[in-house]
Amino acid sequence: MTRLGDLERAVMDVLWDSVPSTSDGVTVREVADALAGRELAYTTVMTVLDRLAGKGMVQRQREGRAWRYRAAASREAHIAQLMLDALDLGGSRDAALVRFARSVTGTEAEVLRAALSAEATGVSPVEHATGGAGRAGALADRVEAPTSTRADRPTSADEPADR
Repeated sequence: MTRLGDLERAVMDVLWDSVPSTSDGVTVREVADALAGRELAYTTVMTVLDRLAGKGMVQRQREGRAWRYRAAASREAHIAQLMLDALDLGGSRDAALVRFARSVTGTEAEVLRAALSAEATGVSPVEHATGGAGRAGALADRVEAPTSTRADRPTSADEPADR
């Protein structure tokens, strides 16, 4: 999976934050307007969206003379792929996974346990987290939309704090 540059990430954030998957997408002008604080030329935003389409990160659909853009995959799917790509960089995948598991918070560990257990039993993570009752609980919310950031995690004494 392609890593994103700063401007590509900003454009993708606009798409991920403002375009529901059921939407027809947004135009270059709408993306440029959402990035107004960056003072970007319309043609710059158009070029970035065109390159993202070439990378398979966005889908576009012709509407008259313009294109409408939307993310090809969710933010979570993109991040998961980046994590898998990082595991493929070399060395021991097992060691990297163990190191990662030791770095997550208790609630993140709960989410991972629920997802792994659900995968093993063939039950959706949300059903597993709620006991199959269909009611939305705190763990189910985290499985659906994890909100923790790297800054939220404690670091151990042997890990650099700025990682």
